[in-house]
Amino acid sequence: QVDLCIEAFGTSKQKRALNSRRMNAVGNDILNTAVIKAAANIIDAKGVTALIQDVAQDDVQNISIFLPPCNEDADKPENVYKFEDILSPAEYEALQVPAAVFVNMTSEEIAKKTEDKSHCSFVLEELKFLPADEKRRDHKARCLWFLDTLIKFSYLKVIKKKHPMGPECPHIISRKLMKNFTSLTYNNGSVQNLISASMKTKITAYVIALALHINNFQTDLTVLQNDMKLQESKMMDVAKAMRLKISKAKGLLGLENDQNHKLGTLSLPLPVQKAPGNQKKRKKMA
Repeated sequence: QVDLCIEAFGTSKQKRALNSRRMNAVGNDILNTAVIKAAANIIDAKGVTALIQDVAQDDVQNISIFLPPCNEDADKPENVYKFEDILSPAEYEALQVPAAVFVNMTSEEIAKKTEDKSHCSFVLEELKFLPADEKRRDHKARCLWFLDTLIKFSYLKVIKKKHPMGPECPHIISRKLMKNFTSLTYNNGSVQNLISASMKTKITAYVIALALHINNFQTDLTVLQNDMKLQESKMMDVAKAMRLKISKAKGLLGLENDQNHKLGTLSLPLPVQKAPGNQKKRKKMA
């Protein structure tokens, strides 16, 4: 309304200022529209696959930022990567209901699930050795259920569902997975949750940390590597960044080729962190 009054009754100076302001506004709108359109075109043209590859170049260069909080002054192994930093008390409480299926699982059911491969190898093996004590049995079952869910979540690339792990997954756990283990990206005109290479690294680190708590701070990294469908070098990079001592052990689970297994042990004092070596150059994208 003020602009209309200036148009009708304003001085020549006021009218010139009005025209100048309108031209600037139009110019800014055109520029913003052009930038947004160009960005959308570039991202749409590259697609999700290229986005994953782009993020990969930053991966490994600084793995430490994807690790659970590390307490270097810990007096015992369980305090290096604290359990509460992997699962908060509220998240742990929410796992009681879905983990109940593990608590009461019979050896016949475990054999059936092993045949069906409905859970990862690490979890199926550990289910054979649940403690008899009710409280410890429940605790281990909750940890195994979350670890199994975390590994299965790592298989996804673009998260298209609000509850990607199904209705049996508690809401607080779904929210944790989406918030802590995905990256936001833009594709085809919308924002999506993506499990990038860096997020896969983060999931790997949290899986290792949880497995250490389950296995008295020594765990079979090769089993976890196979479950997560990773290359050995990738698993070793993360394990070494977490200050684990790596040793060899003969395969216990009868994996193909009876491959030698790598064990990761968390013990004090922590090994001195080594500076990362020269990174291999990435292959150029086509």
